[in-house]
Amino acid sequence: MSNPYQPLIDQLTAKIQETELLAADPEMASLVQEELSQLQEQRAQLEAAAAQMTAHEEVSDTETGKKGNCTVEIRGGAGGDEAKIWANDLLRMYIRFAEMNKLKMEMVDDTIVKFFGKAELNGEILTAYEFLQFESGVHRVQRVPATEAQGRIHTSTASVAVLPEIPAAAIQIREEDLEWAFMRAGGAGGQNVNKVNSAVRLVHIPTGIVVNARQEKKQDQNRKIALELLRAQLWEIEEEKKAKAEGEARSLIGRAQRAEKIRTYNYPQNRVTDHRTKQSWFSLETIMEGNISDMLLELRTALLNPDFVPGQTDDDTDE
Repeated sequence: MSNPYQPLIDQLTAKIQETELLAADPEMASLVQEELSQLQEQRAQLEAAAAQMTAHEEVSDTETGKKGNCTVEIRGGAGGDEAKIWANDLLRMYIRFAEMNKLKMEMVDDTIVKFFGKAELNGEILTAYEFLQFESGVHRVQRVPATEAQGRIHTSTASVAVLPEIPAAAIQIREEDLEWAFMRAGGAGGQNVNKVNSAVRLVHIPTGIVVNARQEKKQDQNRKIALELLRAQLWEIEEEKKAKAEGEARSLIGRAQRAEKIRTYNYPQNRVTDHRTKQSWFSLETIMEGNISDMLLELRTALLNPDFVPGQTDDDTDE
């Protein structure tokens, strides 16, 4: 696999050489010394990134195209503060599921987690992506929030996006199409103790996609995360184009509104209903504790059936 960092390393090397020539001038040395140090630090971080490219081996099968690792992003939708709480509850559910099935995970950001590896369930070995691929969509909850003084049931939503880890060879990204920005990971004014530009902002110029990565302390790690997220989003765009060409276009994320749901979690009735298959499970409490393996397998079996016809969402249901 080619080193995606090499073009930037070469650019930084050229800048360093130019700056070193200026630093050789006694009158300019004091003015450019700080810039030279920053350039050398950035190059060192990129070189470290190149050396660590194999830290997480991709689980994709190059012959079958089977996806392995995946990134899950959860965002609160309609419902205000309760929607944010609900998004955190869903995140905890998926993390508990991963722990139960011995899948590895890595927090990318507060609302983004990456899952690695495979697990065996009922004699079938599935990758993290195969387990979770049909979780993309809007998840609706109906319950009495902890902050509700009068005991009224509220309806809130959160959107879940499940994106597979895409091998670098599968999505070609031209370096000239990328715009990188590096900044300190702290707050405004740079009052933090971190003096290294570790946070990364990546813009894909042709599509306008913007990716931010700031969770890791090292810039090279955040750069790798940003590239992975960009590849996944570009892959998703291509998949939607293919679906439209086949007349099967459908939104995976929606706009996080109540009517665009794939599943409802009804606390008063202890019921979870998937609106695509019209299946229900009356074990909401255990499901929220991460016991979702059986549900995921049942949904996978139904949704992969070539004769399956998606159910229509009834907005009056569960209201």
